Amino acid sequence: MSTPNTVSSEPSIRIAPSVMCADLCNLETDIRELEAAGINMLHFDLMDAHFVPNMPIGLALIQQLRAKTDSTFDIHLMVEDNDFFVDAVAEIGVQQIAVHVESATHLDRTLSLIQAHGIKAGAALNPATPFSALAYVLERLDFVLVMTVNPGFAGQKLVPATLRKIAEGRAFLNERGVDLPIEVDGNVSFENIPKMVSAGADILVGGTSSVFQKSGSRLENIQQAQKAIALGLAERD
Repeated sequence: MSTPNTVSSEPSIRIAPSVMCADLCNLETDIRELEAAGINMLHFDLMDAHFVPNMPIGLALIQQLRAKTDSTFDIHLMVEDNDFFVDAVAEIGVQQIAVHVESATHLDRTLSLIQAHGIKAGAALNPATPFSALAYVLERLDFVLVMTVNPGFAGQKLVPATLRKIAEGRAFLNERGVDLPIEVDGNVSFENIPKMVSAGADILVGGTSSVFQKSGSRLENIQQAQKAIALGLAERD
């Protein structure tokens, strides 16, 4: 696990646009617009149609896009055979990978495999999975991914209890002296961002309700999300 850094008085909140919500027929254009807006992290939901009943993007898309941008690639595996996909995306060249606690038969081994590739390792939690499931892998983690909707599809409504879960997860980590970023994925809307950030979120996966909302341009949406982040930071203790 990376050496914990001291939490600054003004924490940096990162926006990670969800590539599955972009215009896949004009993806490079979308990426260039996001980069112009100051975005340098992209979130990829890699699914296998088994762990979740969907498969919006695949390895070939990630591989081709890798040559088009220097942005950080944040991979969220929603698959049954985690180790296969860890090795596959590691060859492509990604910076962080989250695997689901619910699908990892040998979670410690898989997190170790990710880090052996020199990649940041994260554990993803479904809405009903508590932070206590991470108690014995904290030493292996570089971040935690909290699902605020049930995984598999964009455009879902927030699971109400997950806002409380973010705050309780932050408390769980603080009580153990562990400083890990909490990433949040699912209905990260302009309305929900302040609540998520106030609760302790550090990385926001922006999808159809924020970054890719049709009412604004990519730049306008990023600017609105940043304003929502500022509201959330103002509420933090």
